[in-house]
Amino acid sequence: MKNWSDVNKQLREALGLQITPLAISFSNDAPQGVPFHEGSMPDASQDGRTGRVPAGCVFWMDGSEKAFTTVPEDHYNCSVGSVTHGLKTLEEVMANEDVQKLVESEWVTPEEAMALPVIQERPNFITYAPLPQTPVDPDVILLRINGMQAMAIHDAFNDIEVAGKPQCHIIPMSKEQGKVAISTGCMLSRVRTGMSPSEMTCTLPAKKIEEILEKLKTRRKANSAVTAYANQDARRFS
Repeated sequence: MKNWSDVNKQLREALGLQITPLAISFSNDAPQGVPFHEGSMPDASQDGRTGRVPAGCVFWMDGSEKAFTTVPEDHYNCSVGSVTHGLKTLEEVMANEDVQKLVESEWVTPEEAMALPVIQERPNFITYAPLPQTPVDPDVILLRINGMQAMAIHDAFNDIEVAGKPQCHIIPMSKEQGKVAISTGCMLSRVRTGMSPSEMTCTLPAKKIEEILEKLKTRRKANSAVTAYANQDARRFS
């Protein structure tokens, strides 16, 4: 297994991250020795939805503190996240109350929903952990970033995807398409996770992490040089 603690250190140094990166792993078998998420399931809504948390993106918050494993049913309260994570098909959730509310509010159209990238193979387990503590090699590394960090990431990759709603669809972009992806976030996720207004998210395909780190380090060096020049030039105006 790769030294993910070292990868965490390099990512944090390259970007000046305030929050520990999150490792997300999809698997057929449960990782040995990893506890399941402890949340309890509330009573189901009228359309039968419930889960351990209001939406799968809430696991991003919990997973920044400790490692745990989830099963598909833990994610089912959010129909959109269930689709992007490959746990349900869009046809299975289109009649659900949450999807209908999103469509009625014109937050999303059925055509936009049909075009969402999704995890292709239904996982039996999804494991979350702080990157330096991940018990298995992750498929996706999720970063919580600010505007300057998003700038550095955007500058480092020519083929980067910058997306909006729903926030969670950047996960299959990285896992299935091998892309570095940034999300400006979505209101559904921001309310449920409590993310600050200044936060955005970014996902990295873990299998390309060495290449990603090299590009981020190169960008950090360039930005440091530009910072020094800009500061020096600005002294003429003070």
